[in-house]
Amino acid sequence: MTQPKPPDPEVLAEIERLRTRLPQLTGVVAATVDGLVLAEDAPGVEPEGVAALTAAALGVSLRLTDATGQGGFRELLVRGEDGYVATYAAGATAVLTLLAEPRINVGRLHLEARRAGARIGELMDRTNAPQDTHDTTPTV
Repeated sequence: MTQPKPPDPEVLAEIERLRTRLPQLTGVVAATVDGLVLAEDAPGVEPEGVAALTAAALGVSLRLTDATGQGGFRELLVRGEDGYVATYAAGATAVLTLLAEPRINVGRLHLEARRAGARIGELMDRTNAPQDTHDTTPTV
């Protein structure tokens, strides 16, 4: 049995900054697009389950945006009686899912989550970039 990869400290720091900027968040899960948890701060929920359900919702969202000609996936917002579940693209390989109280300002949620998703996407894209073993620095 393989041990899960420890969470990226930079992703955890971004989650912490996001939770500070949006105190109405009740949970945050950063995951790969195929449902593996990268980092989380989601007390009271099972992050692996949230990541798996996010991957399933992402699949449906991708098909819906494709079928309607709306372009690539950017975000998904679900409003329940007791709050929101919002998922944002985070680069090419990750998504950011937020759980929020019903009283959250949705415009602020979008603004802050888009920024955090972009930052996490940069971190993941950098981490997942193939390592070049050749020095391509031009000599002067």
